[in-house]
Amino acid sequence: MGRKMTNDTPLSPEIGAREIVERLTRAGHRALWAGGCVRDRLLGRPPKDVDIATSASPDQILSLFPSAKAVGKSFGVVCVPRRGHTYEVATFRRDVGTLDGRHPLAVEFADEQEDARRRDFTINGLFYDPNSDTVLDYVGGRADLERRIIRAIGDPNERFAEDRLRMLRALRFASTLEFTLDSATEGAVRKHADSIRAISAERVAAELTRLLVESPKAGQGIRLLERTGLLAVILPEVAAMAGQRQPPEFHPEGDVLTHTVLMLDAMRERDAELAWTVLLHDVGKPPTAIIGRWPDGRERIRFDRHAEVGAQMARDILTRLRMPHKLIETVAFAIGNHMRFKDVQRMRRSTLRRLLGAPTFPLELELHRLDCVASHGLLDNHDFLRRVRAEWATEKPLPPPLVSGHDLLAMGMKEGPELGRVLRALYEAQLEHPEWDRERLLAMADEQRTSESPGASCPDPSARET
Repeated sequence: MGRKMTNDTPLSPEIGAREIVERLTRAGHRALWAGGCVRDRLLGRPPKDVDIATSASPDQILSLFPSAKAVGKSFGVVCVPRRGHTYEVATFRRDVGTLDGRHPLAVEFADEQEDARRRDFTINGLFYDPNSDTVLDYVGGRADLERRIIRAIGDPNERFAEDRLRMLRALRFASTLEFTLDSATEGAVRKHADSIRAISAERVAAELTRLLVESPKAGQGIRLLERTGLLAVILPEVAAMAGQRQPPEFHPEGDVLTHTVLMLDAMRERDAELAWTVLLHDVGKPPTAIIGRWPDGRERIRFDRHAEVGAQMARDILTRLRMPHKLIETVAFAIGNHMRFKDVQRMRRSTLRRLLGAPTFPLELELHRLDCVASHGLLDNHDFLRRVRAEWATEKPLPPPLVSGHDLLAMGMKEGPELGRVLRALYEAQLEHPEWDRERLLAMADEQRTSESPGASCPDPSARET
């Protein structure tokens, strides 16, 4: 049953973990590394943290480590600080019943074999004894690691009833490790997919973000969510993209979800903002789809205002998932503006400078690249922007606006979309004509205010004499 580890080079979190095990062992207790750290070590991945399971009770752990804190004493969990890391040291236990599809009704202290069998997946049910450099496998996890399989320990229906989030974790592990789901485990996910609603939005969002950011091919993770029915429950707006046809001349790859999956798979550097922007960038297409005919009878597919609609949908989805406000606004802004990249080679210099100077530009540029790579493959606008950015690298940063909204309000203009439009036009005039001063711009605004036509546009700076 015991097998030797191949990687005996201690990493930073392992040093403190060895010392904790040694102290527990000297006091007469059984102590082992547990779960993900053992899995990652066997896969040749440096563990980010090390959890420890022990026969010692919480009170015994606290007596051995005076600086430790009981964070879940009723569940046998104590946090022990050591060498700059905090380690969860938990008493061997078995869970009794389930309270809410997430937490057990109670726990009972047990031996290491029972502790292994109460865990979620076989690859996470492994122990490691650093004293003897031995892996202890009571659940078949070593074989499943070698076969690259995600398998629930025991009956998957029972494991998911104990904690509904395990369904999403199963898919996340399969995607991030590029493993295959065991058929019984996948079947249980399909059967109980709707019960994921019992899990808080924050926990669901955390698992989804890890899947999107940590997966070598996040698009395949989305396909797995779709195949098991979890996508339709968690992100029905994304599930609706499947089967939504697109104009073949621009999207030979297929429907909207296929396009999105290809983009996710093509991500080179992954972070949460980019991954969520890619996933949701075309979420506005299904509700805005218009199917018509060209004069010659060919089918015409349009998605009028899909970027604007999609930005609001993304904001609603990410708010529902309780995501951070900054991420929500960044993602929504990039989605709402992603169609403007098709016009970059015809933009005024001032407009282009504002585009390149925006803090979201790197995100928007990468979204555009992925959008092209996963569809028609034309990167002329992307390459143009990279050249311009390189040529303008030595230019001064954009100046602050000389005219503010307070200035316009003081002139008698009213708050609303028109005020914002005038401000944008004034700033564009300022960038196009750096020799203009504040008085010139205020005069330009006054012309707009006193215009006989309330809806008249601010004069085009390029048409004025200088």
